[in-house]
Amino acid sequence: MAGQSFGKRENEKKKQAKRLEKQKRREERQAAGPSSLDDMIAYVDELGNIVDTPPEERQKQEVKLEDVLIATPKKEDIEVEPLKGRVEHFNADKGYGFIKETATTEKYFFHISSAPAGIAEGNIVTFELERGTRGMNAVKITLTK
Repeated sequence: MAGQSFGKRENEKKKQAKRLEKQKRREERQAAGPSSLDDMIAYVDELGNIVDTPPEERQKQEVKLEDVLIATPKKEDIEVEPLKGRVEHFNADKGYGFIKETATTEKYFFHISSAPAGIAEGNIVTFELERGTRGMNAVKITLTK
């Protein structure tokens, strides 16, 4: 140790203190005795919380059969009101056109097969929407006066 500097001696003292602390902790663990498997097991209660008591020792909450919902509630049939709009463009030769909704100014494609006979540009119509391959399409088109 005669050739060591002050910093090296301090580092050696710190290392020795760590070794002694580690040895002391090891001896304390050995004196406490071996831990059992029951000390290491955790349980999950009915609410998803982690607890240390087994399920048979906890008080169980009584559930009435009427309170249990097995399926999702049925979707109520909602009457869809037809939308109002104006025929913005119509090509009779190709059999398609576009309707501009009056409330939102959105334009919807329609095919001649879902339009009444005699439809022309500028007509005021009512219609319903249906999802098509390229977006929403106007279907069930009727002329209004």
